[in-house]
Amino acid sequence: MLPQIKILEREDLVVKEGRQFRLTDSGQIVAFHLEQFDRTLRVIGQQKKYWQEHDIRALPKEFFFRLGELKKAQINEAGTEESLEPHAQSLDMIMKSKKVSGISPVVHPVYPELFRSLAQDGRKVRIILSKNAFAKIRKEYYDLFLEGLQYENAHLSVYEDDMRFSTIVTEKNLCMELFTKTGLFDSKRDLVSIDPMAVKWGEDVFSYFFKRSHPVKKDGQY
Repeated sequence: MLPQIKILEREDLVVKEGRQFRLTDSGQIVAFHLEQFDRTLRVIGQQKKYWQEHDIRALPKEFFFRLGELKKAQINEAGTEESLEPHAQSLDMIMKSKKVSGISPVVHPVYPELFRSLAQDGRKVRIILSKNAFAKIRKEYYDLFLEGLQYENAHLSVYEDDMRFSTIVTEKNLCMELFTKTGLFDSKRDLVSIDPMAVKWGEDVFSYFFKRSHPVKKDGQY
């Protein structure tokens, strides 16, 4: 190792103190970025086919470049018998949570009643919908929609720009679904993680869209 350490010394990345070596200020900066680079390579390498097939450009750039924080995420693929319903793992994750924050451009028939019941049970529920998903909720689930808005622990908002992915983040879990590069919403494959770094990534994504969305009032308008 000593020849390599000598190179790092010449580049002012490490310095010798007594019989030990430590990173210099420049070395700490380089090490920080190398760690991010390594995490990103691991994420792309582990789920290479998934990232190749899906439209990750839909994510805001600041999160697109933080994909390394999803290094422990796994792909949960539904069987044929589950293709038209939410994944059991995702539902279980939601039901066990005290706080649920979701972003979605689509509306699954199970979710309106599920989120209403969570709000009724006192859980903190925050949902961001696309304009089209919001219109579908108002048209097809109007009573559930209005009832859900009356709970103080429930919040619904609308994001008016294009939104081509969905996420659900709880205090312990992250679940994300993307569109394929052919333009189809892939509800069969969830990217899921219980790693705190991935959960923080999901919370930051939600906060980004929350700040840019319009809250729906108790009368159903926004």
